Amino acid sequence: MSENRVVQGRMVTGKKLAELIEDDSVMEAESIEDADRDCPDCGGDVLAVGYMPSVTEFVTGWKCQDCDWSKTDRD
Repeated sequence: MSENRVVQGRMVTGKKLAELIEDDSVMEAESIEDADRDCPDCGGDVLAVGYMPSVTEFVTGWKCQDCDWSKTDRD
């Protein structure tokens, strides 16, 4: 089960973090990990999560804990 983390003042699971990145529901998500990068917008800490938005796709997404910035490996 995903470890909960605080993102923009809310506790989120890996699945919820993936949904914030994707701006849609996802099928499954891995545990949240610390990314070795700072947010390019605000300098805050960035989290990473791997998830499946569909049966045929696996995506890695990154999301700032402090602001709206997010990115996927599709970008």
